[in-house]
Amino acid sequence: MLLKEYRNYFINELSSVYDKVETESFFYLTLEKLQQLKRIDLALQPNFEITEKEVKNWENILADLKKQKPIQYILGDTEFYGLPFLVNENVLIPRPETEELVELIIKNNQNSKKKLKILDIGTGSGCIAIALAKNIPNAHIFAIDVSKKALEIAQKNAETNNIKINFIEANILRTNDLSELTTDNPKLTTQFDIIVSNPPYIRNLEKQEIKPNVLDYEPHLALFVEDTDALLFYRKIAKLAKNNLSKNGKLYFEINQYLGKEMIDLLEGLEFVNIELVKDIYGNDRMIEGTI
Repeated sequence: MLLKEYRNYFINELSSVYDKVETESFFYLTLEKLQQLKRIDLALQPNFEITEKEVKNWENILADLKKQKPIQYILGDTEFYGLPFLVNENVLIPRPETEELVELIIKNNQNSKKKLKILDIGTGSGCIAIALAKNIPNAHIFAIDVSKKALEIAQKNAETNNIKINFIEANILRTNDLSELTTDNPKLTTQFDIIVSNPPYIRNLEKQEIKPNVLDYEPHLALFVEDTDALLFYRKIAKLAKNNLSKNGKLYFEINQYLGKEMIDLLEGLEFVNIELVKDIYGNDRMIEGTI
């Protein structure tokens, strides 16, 4: 079968589930994964044929897409801040909004002459920690997650990107002081220059806003928090940060767009200063930073 003919079939099969821009994006991502071809290659080779075996591989991906399984999970990888990342159902798919959080931290710290000690809490795929390590010279980076399976993916991603990260398995909600984590990690001191986190922040009441490809496939452990205590993780992490940030140390969060004021009140109540609420490219309150 000619690949260009299969392209028309592929896009038509998905037209009832996704818009045309999405379906074309899925096609070309799959093209690169399965055939190692880019869009321009298909244009230059209009008579390129795919074998029966290759068609079967395309059909398997098409079937998963019809179920609204995320393309990143189907292909097993994605890109974040220009870097390759393995992903599966044990980790969240990195978002563009999180790239903005990374950009903010890099912008504020890339010219620092000090060897910065950075802690990423709830690291998931390791995307924040690894992107920071790649872009902030001499940074010494630690990353915590409660999920052993997530940390396995994060470790593979660090190796893929030739980055050394100190990964720690820990439940941050059950941690009273970061010094508790030093028993098995003697290099981990209790004072950090930067603590960053993108914790669970979607309230159950907001589930109706979530698309099926997220709700049905991505790990709820990393997404949702109870309506009655939406700031549970933020409060805990901010209290730890207050005790474990060095003088003039900075705390960075990705936040729920609806809770910007509540986040400012939380940090002010813990005596953080120079608090700044930052909007994402869509105009939503998405990041907050504060200094201790």
